[in-house]
Amino acid sequence: MTTKQATPHTSTTATTATTAQTVLFDEIGGPEVLKVREVELPAPGPDDVLIRVEAIGLNRAEALLRSGTYYYPPTLPASRNGYEAAGVIEAVGADVTAFAPGDTVLTTGNFELSAHGVYANRVVLPQHAVARRPADVDAVTAAAVWLTYTTAYGALHLRAGMRPGDHVLITGASSGVGTAALQVARRAGATPIATTRTEDKHRQLLDLGAEHVIVTDTEDVAKETKRLTEGRGADIVLDAIGGPAFRTLGEAAAEDATYILYGWLDGRPATVPMTWPVTVHGYNNALVTDTPDARRRASAYLNSGLRDGTLRPQIAQTFDGLDRMPDAHRLMETNTHIGKIVVRP
Repeated sequence: MTTKQATPHTSTTATTATTAQTVLFDEIGGPEVLKVREVELPAPGPDDVLIRVEAIGLNRAEALLRSGTYYYPPTLPASRNGYEAAGVIEAVGADVTAFAPGDTVLTTGNFELSAHGVYANRVVLPQHAVARRPADVDAVTAAAVWLTYTTAYGALHLRAGMRPGDHVLITGASSGVGTAALQVARRAGATPIATTRTEDKHRQLLDLGAEHVIVTDTEDVAKETKRLTEGRGADIVLDAIGGPAFRTLGEAAAEDATYILYGWLDGRPATVPMTWPVTVHGYNNALVTDTPDARRRASAYLNSGLRDGTLRPQIAQTFDGLDRMPDAHRLMETNTHIGKIVVRP
């Protein structure tokens, strides 16, 4: 992370409320429940910052919250939504020393969605939920970076202990985290093996960093993984899906492999693979967001990868206007895209 001293706070604290265009929902349901309203934002508290939002990156969790299937329910009515945004600091609270107006930043997603969601053109957040935007990165790219790459970094490096030469099996590889994980694995000298349901994403996943792609509609994941690893199997399994299929991934894994379950696209119970010894982690990105030191290290990792070109966020589509948020959610639910969907307010 680049270092920068905050400028003195003379005349930088906001003392009055401001208004914001904000996407809210009053009931659980499909994308159509998302509505744009004008809301009054309070002046930043002592530890808060006011951000003018330039771009919003969508995440699967937000569709789950909206539909009532996330791991916690939304607070209704008038629930906010959205973990990830990039923007510019407009004002800071009296006790904020790390940021100043004019700083370009992104949000780190370590907050409750209904209370602090960033689907808006302005948001007030506690300063611990903000990081400096990586050097020379535009807002659309920055909105697509934090959650996907820090999830891949935290899961593969910090939890799985990924090493050069490891084979990493990445399910649901066309997702935002999946495409990030391909690059994080390759950057470490590991071999990423991607799975995708249909043939139409095969070429793009290779272009994004996959060493091999397994098309699950026509190929057997376990057999192909064993063939590609000369019978050994994957050292690390990064799974976005869960459900009953999680157990079958054991047939694709090496002895004493590490399994990281970070998503629940299949809401049914997941069963531990019967391939003892086995290590299974249910991954939560609080590992890299809940302490200042963890956020500092994650920011340093992202910044270095963006600077040297080894981390290249894939933008699936960009929508203009908060009123397009339902359309963005509809695209996300088709599962036809590769990478991140971004909305510019």
